[in-house]
This record gives sequence, structure tokens and C-alpha cells, in this order.
Amino acid sequence: MTTCGLVEGETIFGTIKFQAFRLAVAILALAPLVSAQQPKGPLPAPVPPQIAAAQKVFISNAGGESFETVIDQTVFNGGPDRPYNEFYAAMKSWGRYQLVSSPADADLVLEISWVLTDTGLRLPVLGQLRLVVVDPKTHATLWNFTEYVRGAILLGNRDKNFDQAMTTVVNRMKILAVPSAATADTPQK
Repeated sequence: MTTCGLVEGETIFGTIKFQAFRLAVAILALAPLVSAQQPKGPLPAPVPPQIAAAQKVFISNAGGESFETVIDQTVFNGGPDRPYNEFYAAMKSWGRYQLVSSPADADLVLEISWVLTDTGLRLPVLGQLRLVVVDPKTHATLWNFTEYVRGAILLGNRDKNFDQAMTTVVNRMKILAVPSAATADTPQK
């Protein structure tokens, strides 16, 4: 009987060890899944709700440097109002916002500006497109974007670089204005 009790005890003990081993393997298998769900950095800060809620915008030509010439060469085609004209046309074709003619009638003011950077070289010049999103009621800056326009030797390439930078500014505004589902579902405190 002692032998039989020992065999039964060893079998029960072996079963417990086997179950503990299976549990440990299951926990180890789930560990990467649990750690993969942990954020790798801080969560994105909230976008001011006025941007997504806005229905009417005023587009402001905040001006900037002349496009005409640098050392007697045309910098970009389109003249000094090119950033304003292109941004206005892009926002109008998007159709997300109603464009109004006065900041007093707007939920947001979008200020587009342009700056040339003196590289110290004859050409290529480097430029910056800047979009500032302003709350017209408080005059607080809600957001801003700066996109660099790469210089180039040929005028056609400078124009292409300008168009690419403008497309980036417009696309960043579109992303900002349409909150993602994850951001919209996040409770605000």
C-alpha cells in the first residue's frame, strides 16, 4: 500500500507541476501582447475643439517676402500673393469649411504667410510657408504649421517645391480639422 500511495502522490504532484508549467507558458505567451498594447510614449495632446467644430473660416493673407526677384532672378512664379491664392483655392475646393469675407463672421482665422530665407547663395533660395490657426474670439493661436520650401537652381523646380510644400500644409490642416476616431472617443477631463 505504501508503494501505491507513493505512486498516487507522485502522479498528483506531477499533474500539479504540469498544470503550473502550462500556466507559466500561457502567461509568458501573453506577456508580449500585453506589453505591445502599452503606449511607447506619451499620448497625443488634444487638438483644440474649436478646429473640428468650426464651420466658417476667414483666410488671412498674412503676407511675407516678395516673390519677384533675388539678384534679378524670379524666385517663384505667381507673384507675392501666390501662397494666399493657392491656399484659398485649396480650402475652397476641399469644401470642409464655408469661407467667409470677414474674421468677425468666422469660427477660425487661417493666416497664411511666406518668408524667404537668405542662404547666402545666389540661388537656390529657401522659403517657409506658415499657417497659423487663430480663434477670432480670443485671438489665441490654436495651432500653427511651418513647411520649408526647398531651393532649386531651375525656376520650374522651385515652383514644384513650392507646390509640394503647399500641398503638405493643406494636408496637415485637413488631418487636424478631422479628428480621428481614437481622438474623438478619448474622454476629455
